[in-house]
Amino acid sequence: MDKHTIEGKWKELSGAAKEKWGELTDDEIQQAEGNKEKLIGIIQQKFGLAREEVEKEFDKLKGRLDQ
Repeated sequence: MDKHTIEGKWKELSGAAKEKWGELTDDEIQQAEGNKEKLIGIIQQKFGLAREEVEKEFDKLKGRLDQ
């Protein structure tokens, strides 16, 4: 996968995360620096969710984007 493909996937995934967790800000997404694990941690802290729950939702979002 080239850099542009990875960047495009990150934009899609972070956009889907923003739709799912509406109070997620652009600054918080930028804080994650393109790192899914960092973004999961930010969502986990902000919304008081279990890490496994956030990871499961991310997998669902990713699955929808891959179709």
